[in-house]
Amino acid sequence: MKKILLSAVGLFSCVTLTFAQHIDRSKFVKDSIDFYINRALTNWRIPGAAVCIVKDGKIVLMKAYGIKELGLPAKVDINTLFMIGSNTKAFTATALAMLQNDKKLSLDDKVTKYLPQFKLDDKPAGEMAVIRDLLCHRLGFQTFQGDFTFYNTNLTRNDIIQRLGMLKAAYPFRTRWGYTNAAFLTAGEIIPVVTGKPWEIYLKENIFAPLGMTNTLALSADLPKSLNRTVPHTLIDGRLSPIPYCQVDALAPAGGISSSINDMSKWVLALLNDGKVGARQVIPAAAIRATREAQDIMGRVNHPDGSTNYELYGLGWMIQDYAGKHLIMHDGGVNGYLSSVTLVPDEHLGVVILTNTDQNNFFEALRWEIMDTYFKKQYRDYSDTYLAEYKNDAAVEQTADKKLKDSVALNPKPALLPSSYIGKYENSLYGSLTITQGENNDLEIRFEHHPKMYTHLQPLGGNRFYATFSDPTLGKAVFPFMVQNSTVKGIRIKVADFVERDAYEFTKVP
Repeated sequence: MKKILLSAVGLFSCVTLTFAQHIDRSKFVKDSIDFYINRALTNWRIPGAAVCIVKDGKIVLMKAYGIKELGLPAKVDINTLFMIGSNTKAFTATALAMLQNDKKLSLDDKVTKYLPQFKLDDKPAGEMAVIRDLLCHRLGFQTFQGDFTFYNTNLTRNDIIQRLGMLKAAYPFRTRWGYTNAAFLTAGEIIPVVTGKPWEIYLKENIFAPLGMTNTLALSADLPKSLNRTVPHTLIDGRLSPIPYCQVDALAPAGGISSSINDMSKWVLALLNDGKVGARQVIPAAAIRATREAQDIMGRVNHPDGSTNYELYGLGWMIQDYAGKHLIMHDGGVNGYLSSVTLVPDEHLGVVILTNTDQNNFFEALRWEIMDTYFKKQYRDYSDTYLAEYKNDAAVEQTADKKLKDSVALNPKPALLPSSYIGKYENSLYGSLTITQGENNDLEIRFEHHPKMYTHLQPLGGNRFYATFSDPTLGKAVFPFMVQNSTVKGIRIKVADFVERDAYEFTKVP
């Protein structure tokens, strides 16, 4: 059996090498892209994907690949729904720019004009903040700051806006770029104040329906009700597995939309045609231009071909120069999904890539492969390059995790009796959590605002515990308890960087 497997691997490698050596770059999209994508879906373990390329007002490629859910035969088609995550932000920013064009508001209006309850911990900053600040991530927060509290929880939109005012900004107001999902939620909540219609209804009536995006859903709660939808996937202990849909409607203007490749083609075609569909002006050209004006410097970006440049942020869009071309782009990621939308306005070129696993960088690799094709750059096989880096990073994580599991297997005793750790703990931003005792010396955490999620704690010795979340997208970590004079004072909680980068300290309630 090992010889057969080795032969198969060797044969596959030869096919791959031959493909790379003899690929005609000019015919990549026409003749080779199906092979490239199908090979990548196997190598990356991606259940399903959908890809669209538009050029000069026409659809060059619109195709679906793979299956909706691992282990089931239903195939993805061009109308199958994927969550698009933060590619929602361009819709929210465009909607507000449309309202500016209609003179219903100005993007430079103060946020408090529409949401008097809005505030920041830095009071003068909260009073000065304008709508534009919300849409370009320059409130002073660190990227993802607060998202463990805000993301996929039972908080309402008003709760999130109120808690945003409790966050301690990492930087002075308007001095640094920091990706802030709650800011986009806040911006979205200005729409009902101005129009009398919820964000999701305004988008449906003014963007989705006029563009013919008939399958697109604004709210994550509606996705499970759809008959033609993908299922989200992630890796759990190295195995690709379906996972529950995230519920992010409290942050919907930042990441709640689900769409199909057919519908997304209509969005991209309109954006590349100055907002027109045929003779109809659906989105004002001025609104599109407003979202593409650079507002912030994100930092330096290293392109996969080895070139470097600065990356800027507009309103709901990232802005890059690559190969002498001006790119308007954004990625999207929520539990079980990753996506990419890229516009090259000067070339009348647009690319959309949707996938139903959050464990891949192929959505990025394919974007650059397609860009290089149209920019007449040499073929580099970005998928294999990205995959090698991904596997290396995964191996490092697996080695670190194995060490922790090996430590747990030695059954070390905690420094204190398990009963010393149980009880209620509080964090001023998040709220509360409760720790109870399970079997052996294990502990279990239940979180106030994540009612469907729990964390299993296993002793590592001392006051450190190996933490495994029931929601695999939150990761695995070591949770230390803060102890003074043999008395537990608190616990430090850390989730995956994908959700939030800093730890939370919870204080034990006496």
